[in-house]
Amino acid sequence: VVLLAHKHYDHLDETSVVALAAQPGGPPLFVVPLGVKRWFAERGIDGAIELDWWQLVRVGEIEVFFVPSQHWSGRSLSDRMRTLWGGYAVFAPDFQLFFAGDTAYSKDFADIRSRFASRQGNGRGFDLALIPVGAYEPRWFMKAQHANPAEAVQIHLDLAAQRSIGIHWGTFQLTDEALDEPPRALAAAARERGLADDAFTVMAVGETRRFARRPS
Repeated sequence: VVLLAHKHYDHLDETSVVALAAQPGGPPLFVVPLGVKRWFAERGIDGAIELDWWQLVRVGEIEVFFVPSQHWSGRSLSDRMRTLWGGYAVFAPDFQLFFAGDTAYSKDFADIRSRFASRQGNGRGFDLALIPVGAYEPRWFMKAQHANPAEAVQIHLDLAAQRSIGIHWGTFQLTDEALDEPPRALAAAARERGLADDAFTVMAVGETRRFARRPS
């Protein structure tokens, strides 16, 4: 399953999508926001599933919800805001994952926590949240679309996530902060809010981590 959060696909270009669709063993299931299925069909990729906010698709025992975030969509200057954008909440029997995609900080994350609280139980939110921590300076320009590390920590807290990993940083120089600043700023923000050292971190290139299954 490939989850795409926005039509501008920061990290998955057209060549990659076509290659995935042609891979041995058959294409993955693409789960996309409203308005994006047509883009896939134009490239000969059928079967993508479009979701509106709060809609879900079931893949075996796994439920994938498309959830709100604060950003915008577009692949050019002429198609802004013509398709939906958002993040994903993935519920498996033994693990619950949140993927924010690109986003600014907003009340959406508290709403997401409230919406799913009854199925998470015991004050435990998502087992793992993937939250953007980069591309945030200057704030006057980026605040409406990209969270900074302090706001990313607030997203972690709003979701009551057990662990979070910072994404959307260090690939190329998109904004004014240094490429290696987000991890340092994230660590400082996490300490300031009293988080454990391993509660919200980033990963090295090629690193693998394993997470415990969710208690039944």
